[in-house]
Amino acid sequence: MTINGWLQIALFCAIVTALVRPLGGYMTCLFAGERTFLAPVLEPVERGIYALCGVDARQEQHWTGYAAGMLLFSLASVMLLYALQRLQADLPFNPQGFDPVSPDLAFNTAISFATNTNWQSYVPESTMSYLVQMAGLTVQNFVSAAVGIALAIVLVRGFVRRSVSTIGNFWVDLTRCTLYLLLPICAVATLFMVWQGMPQNLNAYVDAATLEGAKQTIAQGPVASQLAIKMLGTNGGGFFNANSAHPYENPTALTNLVQIVLIFMIGAGLTNVFGRMAGDERQGWAILAAMAVLFLAGVVIAYWAESAGNPAFAALGVDGGSGALQAGGNMEGKEVRFGIANSALFAVITTDASCGPVNAMHDSFTPLGGAVPLTNILLGEVIVGGVGAGLYGMLLFAILAVFIAGLMVGRTPEYLGKKIEAKEVKMAMLAVLILPLSILGFTAIATVVPAGLAGPANAGPHGFSEIFYAYTSATGNNGSAFAGLTANTMFYNPTLGLAMLIGRFLMIVPMLAIAGALAAKKAAPAAAGTFPTHGGLFIGLLVGVVLIVGGLTYFPALALGPLVEHFAMNAGTLY
Repeated sequence: MTINGWLQIALFCAIVTALVRPLGGYMTCLFAGERTFLAPVLEPVERGIYALCGVDARQEQHWTGYAAGMLLFSLASVMLLYALQRLQADLPFNPQGFDPVSPDLAFNTAISFATNTNWQSYVPESTMSYLVQMAGLTVQNFVSAAVGIALAIVLVRGFVRRSVSTIGNFWVDLTRCTLYLLLPICAVATLFMVWQGMPQNLNAYVDAATLEGAKQTIAQGPVASQLAIKMLGTNGGGFFNANSAHPYENPTALTNLVQIVLIFMIGAGLTNVFGRMAGDERQGWAILAAMAVLFLAGVVIAYWAESAGNPAFAALGVDGGSGALQAGGNMEGKEVRFGIANSALFAVITTDASCGPVNAMHDSFTPLGGAVPLTNILLGEVIVGGVGAGLYGMLLFAILAVFIAGLMVGRTPEYLGKKIEAKEVKMAMLAVLILPLSILGFTAIATVVPAGLAGPANAGPHGFSEIFYAYTSATGNNGSAFAGLTANTMFYNPTLGLAMLIGRFLMIVPMLAIAGALAAKKAAPAAAGTFPTHGGLFIGLLVGVVLIVGGLTYFPALALGPLVEHFAMNAGTLY
């Protein structure tokens, strides 16, 4: 570990923290239906969309109507993206002449992008046409992110509204989020990325002669526009197979910094929206502080583990320390342009935020270094999390935290003046427990059937980790991978697709039920015995609940994979 590395990590934290309040204030106005500075330009477009789609923007929905709209929209998204992939050979903007995508891969990819997972079992630059990349994948990057943000706002409305039966209008929230938030930021980010050297065109691939006289095909295309929303919307699907390790997808150290800031900025800003809408910004800062504690712990462990390197090399007399002429540590699978500090930071951010892009191969991390991104997803993607998903996931844990606090002192638990009763606790537990059911269930099946065992490139604990990570990533709607797993098969494509559906929608529906139940309740004023939910005690309790409820469930599986691999790696030095 170096001072320079820590300074770069500190710079990232400072930038994200500085963006929380201004972005939070803007989003609060946006979802309250107030005019923003973009209204003169975008209001006519917004009204036109409502008129075209037959939406009455003044009509709000019950939580069941909101859920039905969200589910139907997501189903339509899956069907449209599936059709685009299957028909891409007959559609325009396919200068490479790519064939139709196979049915099982098209099924997996359609679900992946509609659920904001963006898992890719294929090589993008040799599989998807420009039309599918733009009209399919990029569009889903926008709308799946907007759905997540809208759902977070709905849960916040549930906490702050009093004795009402409605929680908003799905179509209005979806439209305003896409039009006023995601598109403007992405337009600026795209121009910035093009300025830094990222391609944005519809040209055919270029053949170039190498110094050895061989032919190399250089892929290009509308990269910058997809990159901007995949980061901002915490989507993660790469235009290139190497993702953000590719020089066209991450040309400079500055683009690397901007990319990781884009990943965190909306998720962090939504905590401020929560505080503002609750009438007490300290509530939002408390949620963000809990996220920050878990984030910093992950960064420290990952950076330390990768900087320490592999002790087997030290036993051979190899100098693994950092110096003027070498980076030191574990540089396997890492871009020399970014080094260990930025690789470890990127890995933690991308798995904290349910995003999934990588600038280094997680499969090449040390066992403990690789365990950090895996654990981040296992905790429920609540450490900032996906846009919207991180906030509503953390608020579900907050409901459990105040319930546990109420049990300890013998009082009916309250959060923001709302009584947390049996229905809310049951729905929160259902949403939380559905994740280990999918992750551990599918992992168990894959490790015993021949089709599942054919996927990992490695035997032993690391091979288990590759399978475990795949279903963790799919269920957690993350999209990153231990890339040693061959997942483009008739076994993994359907099962990973099902895991994505379970992780997205079987968590969302109970959450919406909680929002509807809370919105119908009256608010009780704070009394002398009310547990304060903006101080250090609550932050510590919330972190503890996330670790115990969300983390210990998976400890046996972690022991079979990264932990036993770590001890095996150190066996020569420990004994």
